[in-house]
Amino acid sequence: QVQLVESGGGLVQPGGSLRLSCAGSGFTFNTYAMSWYRQAPGKERELVAGISSYGGVTNYADSVQGRFTISRDNAKNTVFLQMNRLKPEDTAVYSCMARRSGEPRVYWGQGTQVTVSA
Repeated sequence: QVQLVESGGGLVQPGGSLRLSCAGSGFTFNTYAMSWYRQAPGKERELVAGISSYGGVTNYADSVQGRFTISRDNAKNTVFLQMNRLKPEDTAVYSCMARRSGEPRVYWGQGTQVTVSA
């Protein structure tokens, strides 16, 4: 069955960096666009970054533009989110999502907690 497993979250000080990974299995990874979303306590889930199936197109939320970088390694069925210059407001559960163009169904990982605090 389809699985998305995130890793790399944790506690980091403001200004620090983390690299999140999301490993996919059970589907043809290189035919799916991948995205990272986050949800902070009491807030709605928001799109952080997205990447096309072969990595040629990326997009970012204004709040992370210039600080976060999304990338993927289709040979390893993995998508990454490099997060630099982290801020307390980046604290959230980060989840990856897979979607194939033209198909309504999407797949979600279980999420990984990122906490930015001194």
